Amino acid sequence: MAHELPVAPVSFPQRDLHFMKLAQAAAEEARAAGEVPVGAVLVRGDEVIAKGFNHPIGAHDPSAHAEMVALRAAAQALENYRLPGCELYVTLEPCLMCAGAIMHARIARVVFGARDPKTGACGSVVDAFANPQLNHHTTVVGGALEDECAAALKSFFADRRRSLREAREARAALDAARIEPPPAESL
Repeated sequence: MAHELPVAPVSFPQRDLHFMKLAQAAAEEARAAGEVPVGAVLVRGDEVIAKGFNHPIGAHDPSAHAEMVALRAAAQALENYRLPGCELYVTLEPCLMCAGAIMHARIARVVFGARDPKTGACGSVVDAFANPQLNHHTTVVGGALEDECAAALKSFFADRRRSLREAREARAALDAARIEPPPAESL
């Protein structure tokens, strides 16, 4: 099989950790834009070809996932829709859409951080890369800086829930503070 999803903590090479940290920096760009903090970098050898961060809300584009943005930028930079020999580092396990694009681009290897128990297509929900009938096989390794990547996502959603709760409470307090003036006849 061309993928491995480690159950126990795995020791990652420094190179993988370096590129995952760059993906984390891209994820922070998404957070700064108010988007879910997912980042990706695409490398060939030791050269970063492209990076991307999640921004489907701001771009009004359901396909503007970090992986898709990085793939598009790399294809433009290399002037080829095929990206053989390239590796993709992404802070969150790719979804089915991204997994399909990764395979079509002929990415050699994917390294991801946090697992996605709701939409992960590298073994968490489905394993798109394990299908032997497909004509391209990508090596997938999960769990690089997993705790840090997961913590960034958890804190984002906790902050968002807190902000929404505070906004609701502020609206309720405003509504409660409004005092209707008495009718003119009662004066």
